[in-house]
Amino acid sequence: MDTSRFTSPLTRVRDALRAAFTEDHPPRFIAGSFALGVFVTTLPTLGTGLPVLAWTGHRFEWANKFAFVAAIAILNPVAKGGVYVVSFLIGVQLLGPVPGISHVDIGFDAGTDVIVRLVVGNVILAVGFMFVGYVVAYRTAHAVRRRRS
Repeated sequence: MDTSRFTSPLTRVRDALRAAFTEDHPPRFIAGSFALGVFVTTLPTLGTGLPVLAWTGHRFEWANKFAFVAAIAILNPVAKGGVYVVSFLIGVQLLGPVPGISHVDIGFDAGTDVIVRLVVGNVILAVGFMFVGYVVAYRTAHAVRRRRS
């Protein structure tokens, strides 16, 4: 019986990053690919981020496909709900509450005010995740390379 579907998300991320570190890409390419993957998967692209990353991985030699997979595994559909909630809260803090809407009424059908707050907060969160992801992946890539040599 194939149990690969039942492995934990953390295990999938770890395995994808190990595969990324075994390729001959320099650490900055691995970290850049991971950071780009985190940025794209954080945004509310409604699934279009995956083809964008696939195209980038195919088109550009510097792109590390395994780092993209690790980023996608981190921001899986289960985690995206929390990302959207935090994004909306950030948008509300920056742009103020949505006039005439209570917390019970919030949803995508509530109008453009909700969507604008969600997208603004989401872009800010994506940029923050991207920088953190780059630093973590870069340091990890260097540590793995030192340990291997």
